[in-house]
Amino acid sequence: MTAVDIQEIAHRITSEDEALSVASQLSDEFAAGAGVRDAQRLLPHDEVRTLAQSGLLGLSVPKEFGGIDASTETLAEVFRLLAEGDPSIAQIPHSHFTFLEALRYQGSNEQKQFFYAEALSGKQFANAQSERGNKTIDIDGTTLTPDGEDFVLEGRKFYCTGALFADWIVVRAANADQFTETGAQVKSAVYLPRSTPGLSIVDDWDGMGQKTTASGTVTLESVSVPRFNVVPFTSLFTHPTTYGAQAQILHAAIDTGIASAALRESVKLAAKARPFFEAKVDTAVEDPLLVQLAGEAAIEVRAARSLLAEAARSIDVARRNPTEDSTARASIDAATAKVVGARASLAATSTLFEIGGTRSAGESANLSRFWRDARTHTLHDPTRWKVQHIGRWTLSGTIPPRHGLL
Repeated sequence: MTAVDIQEIAHRITSEDEALSVASQLSDEFAAGAGVRDAQRLLPHDEVRTLAQSGLLGLSVPKEFGGIDASTETLAEVFRLLAEGDPSIAQIPHSHFTFLEALRYQGSNEQKQFFYAEALSGKQFANAQSERGNKTIDIDGTTLTPDGEDFVLEGRKFYCTGALFADWIVVRAANADQFTETGAQVKSAVYLPRSTPGLSIVDDWDGMGQKTTASGTVTLESVSVPRFNVVPFTSLFTHPTTYGAQAQILHAAIDTGIASAALRESVKLAAKARPFFEAKVDTAVEDPLLVQLAGEAAIEVRAARSLLAEAARSIDVARRNPTEDSTARASIDAATAKVVGARASLAATSTLFEIGGTRSAGESANLSRFWRDARTHTLHDPTRWKVQHIGRWTLSGTIPPRHGLL
């Protein structure tokens, strides 16, 4: 398969400054309708199309394949800006960049040429990874079985964020009857066109938050897979890379974006709020206890933003020189940013109501979406385990595991 006859519909972004400018503009545009989309669960088809046409989906493509190979620091800030506008829209391309990163490490030159060209043309990649049941997340029931020179794919995946909007669905599958020396499954990432026969996508996501990510179910029934579309996955974790750290820093960016949006909304609410009578002041913004709340929230948000940028720079350093130590440090820094970002998002989205008062709880304002989005998104990759790894690194220099979630 070769990258021929691809109609380029996306704008070509030529610098990181331009990328940040475009992301800021889209953030404002997406914010305008975010409340209505959440309240009515209106899927953002037009907004996702606008995102694709903006050129932002090609940011991480390496220079030798026509991209600008944007730094992780820029990519994280793009995600933070998008999440400040609408966290659901920001989450939709998360897997897009994660699986473009998998290609960087695992793809053949021909695969990179083809799939990176797809990304530059505005095509979107989405994931089909998670499965339900009582087995752990590292065991896949979805199987990839040899069939002559090619393969057959069977299984069912859940929480497939963005699949409904995507051009390509990337399925994580266990290679039939293949195991590592430790008995673990050998896995592949299978890149499938959305229109592949036997692949179906059901919009059955019913989360209380992140309502419009279309994180539904993908079913795979006797799907024929060309060998070209299969990329090794298990071997990605046998050597030092920044694959997991980048995936996690983008999650941290989404949490931090939600926190930033909640703080911004709090400022607006404070200007309209009624001062508590015991404060004996004319406006709510003069109430010293309200000032204290705002100050605490601002500190948490600023800390989250600073740690996000710091961790992103650490990932960029490790990518240039991927040693055991540099990639471990990048993972720990990303985990730290994720923990603080999650805490900031939950705190800021709760403080919003204390600052806004009873009026802010009105259903018509739909301000609960900030907390609902934060609470739903922060359930990704529990921060309690990240704190454990950070503690072990701090006390004994223990290298964190390589599994893509740290």
